[in-house]
Amino acid sequence: MPRFLVDIPDDDLAKIDSIARSEGKSRAAVLREAVAEYIAESSKDWLDAGFGLWAKYGFNEDGLAYQNRMREEWVREWDPDYDPAKRAKSSGEEDAAA
Repeated sequence: MPRFLVDIPDDDLAKIDSIARSEGKSRAAVLREAVAEYIAESSKDWLDAGFGLWAKYGFNEDGLAYQNRMREEWVREWDPDYDPAKRAKSSGEEDAAA
């Protein structure tokens, strides 16, 4: 097994030694476990971690439909895409007039 030299702040080293004592392990064993856990956590694919996240919290709207709905709020009267009928329908003005 290769060895390496690393500088660790005194406070962190004290915490590592405390963990090693409480678990009955050597300092090296605690560090090996920490490195192994760090590698396991950091190697997760970010796409897999985020896939289906919206549905997990009850948001079932299509992503593109949500984007378009949010962008409609940005359209103003002077924009070429402005449609007064669509704007009235989305803001509820049509219901208030009836």
